[in-house]
Amino acid sequence: MAATQIHLVRHGEVYNPDGVLYGRRPGFHLSTLGTTMAAAAAAQLTGHPITALFSSPLLRAQESAKPWADAFALPIQTDERLIEPTNKFEGGTYEFGPGVLLHPKIWPWVANPMRPSWGEPYLDVIARMFAVIDHAAASVETGEVVMVSHQMPIVMVQRSVAGKRPFHDPRKRRCQLSSITTLEKHHGTWVEVGYQDPSAELLSQAIDTGAV
Repeated sequence: MAATQIHLVRHGEVYNPDGVLYGRRPGFHLSTLGTTMAAAAAAQLTGHPITALFSSPLLRAQESAKPWADAFALPIQTDERLIEPTNKFEGGTYEFGPGVLLHPKIWPWVANPMRPSWGEPYLDVIARMFAVIDHAAASVETGEVVMVSHQMPIVMVQRSVAGKRPFHDPRKRRCQLSSITTLEKHHGTWVEVGYQDPSAELLSQAIDTGAV
């Protein structure tokens, strides 16, 4: 037996008044709004048989996992494979798009967007995400598993199960703050069976500039 569903949950809004691309940098915690978002995500699955909870080690993910831990009386199992990818833009305030060409020093970073050349290869992210998803699913006898991660790793899973190429425009990702992407295994293959935005009404108030 194994988990019947995997829920990939993105963290809530981060306190980031300077608009830094925070990546793996320490100390970036949830804003007050982000805490509300994280609670809304956990409330969205009230009544579901959540039997295990995993999280990225980064502070914003751990804080986003706490409402789930409280609601379902589960320990947070930290797994490095759920972490944000490495990224050379980390720590700066660059905006993805043609504007990066105004900064000659970063031209080498964008030499190969298909890989991408600015950070952890897409295929490596996909491999580690599915490895931890398989591990989490096998860690329980039954029920559903929640895994709190970050935008790009979750998008890599979404695109992979949809048969889409990893390369994409980061400005057009379908993975809002505190969103829930749900997977099931059909005939030995993971498929997406649901996407929810529990904080949809709060997104107009949110600032989401730190994802890489």
